[in-house]
Amino acid sequence: MEDLVQAKEWFAGWGTLALINAVLAQGKNRSGLNWFLISLLLGPFATLCLALIEKLPKKID
Repeated sequence: MEDLVQAKEWFAGWGTLALINAVLAQGKNRSGLNWFLISLLLGPFATLCLALIEKLPKKID
């Protein structure tokens, strides 16, 4: 039973990190949805990549 509780906490943390990464990606003018999905797979490694990449210039429509 204790393992199930820990698994739920782990999934909640991983999902929260993916949401944070989506917001961070949008702040760098990148696709939040794409980075959310990447973050679900890579987790903290995606955060590291986002922290290291430069901000894209804004698109002028």
